[in-house]
Amino acid sequence: MSRTSKYARKNIVAEATMATPLGPIHLEFSSTGLKRLVLGGKDDLSRRDSIKSAPETSSLPEETLHRWRTRLAQALERYFAGQPASFEDLPLDLEGSPFHLQVWGELRKIPLGETVSYQELARRLGKPRAARAVGQACGANPIPLIIPCHRVIAADGALGGYSAGLERKRWLLQHEKAFRREQ
Repeated sequence: MSRTSKYARKNIVAEATMATPLGPIHLEFSSTGLKRLVLGGKDDLSRRDSIKSAPETSSLPEETLHRWRTRLAQALERYFAGQPASFEDLPLDLEGSPFHLQVWGELRKIPLGETVSYQELARRLGKPRAARAVGQACGANPIPLIIPCHRVIAADGALGGYSAGLERKRWLLQHEKAFRREQ
């Protein structure tokens, strides 16, 4: 199974792509929230800042989708501009194992500009021997950046892996540390 889990394309009702300093970000929405975020990983990203409805009918009102998309786009623009941005009120549609959901919830608690090790995150979850499983949950994260798995590093300070590539992880960490220093 690829990094984009069996849940990745299920129930997608709209998609959007927006330009960022890291390249295009592709977003996929279900009728209950943001389902997937791909940092420069979508094959056809020429649809810059476009949105379309999926062929299936959705009970999601167009105004709700527009509000979610606008809120997310504004938060991402602020984030990349080095301004305060919150993704807390954005509805997410997460599907994964109970352990993955637990890890993703803990990832959202890591403050901007800070890092923790896979081992420390496992300890925070009450599973100190689960560092490798934490790494796998980070790799399965369908919404990197919003669920900030880039803030998790190896115990020796090495970057570890990142689904969007180590250069993007390095850039995000440097961006957040610079932003934090300015506050």
